[in-house]
Amino acid sequence: MTVVAEFTIDSDEFILGKVLARGDNTHVEMERVVPASGRVMPYIWVHGGAFDEFEVAVESSTYVQALRSLDRIGESALYRVEWAEDVESLIYGMAETNATILEARGNVEWFFRIRFDDHSGLTDFHNFCTDHDIVFQLDRVYTLAEEYDGGYMFDLTDSQRRALVLAVESGYFEVPRGTTLGELGAELGISEQSVSESIRRATNKVLHSVMFDSPKWER
Repeated sequence: MTVVAEFTIDSDEFILGKVLARGDNTHVEMERVVPASGRVMPYIWVHGGAFDEFEVAVESSTYVQALRSLDRIGESALYRVEWAEDVESLIYGMAETNATILEARGNVEWFFRIRFDDHSGLTDFHNFCTDHDIVFQLDRVYTLAEEYDGGYMFDLTDSQRRALVLAVESGYFEVPRGTTLGELGAELGISEQSVSESIRRATNKVLHSVMFDSPKWER
């Protein structure tokens, strides 16, 4: 049975994270639904501007063979990266266990959502990380059947659900605001950037589900 795992990991725990980590105002997102086998994460989105600084820093890394800017849309840019061979044990660990990367994003802290053919794949990946001294926080494990049975309303991750619930309970959406992103992040134990991202993604999913998927709403 197909298994999906969601985990968070500090950028210092894997090479791609170290290379791509920038200031608090810059956020990196891997192109969605990228197979772990073959090329290592060739396409990345960079959000927040400061592209020139980002390009200089990444191109100067010994782990990067080439960086090409493909497109810029507002304060977001799409890049193609050619990594040095065997640059990343974490990603190759996913490839060795036949995992598929569904989502990968972050800065100082990264979020991954990966899919395995069965539970043994997840076990093999965990053992690989243990053998290579890669430390991560497993946040959620579920089967596709559990997801589509409606057990996870609005398709929110656990981190998104926690952030959104806390934001509502703390009065973040009220006028005036009852709390700040910094205070929410401190209570959740994550950065202000991470909590902001979780709230925005969660809110977007909920609004899309309620406004566009419900027959009661007309565009």
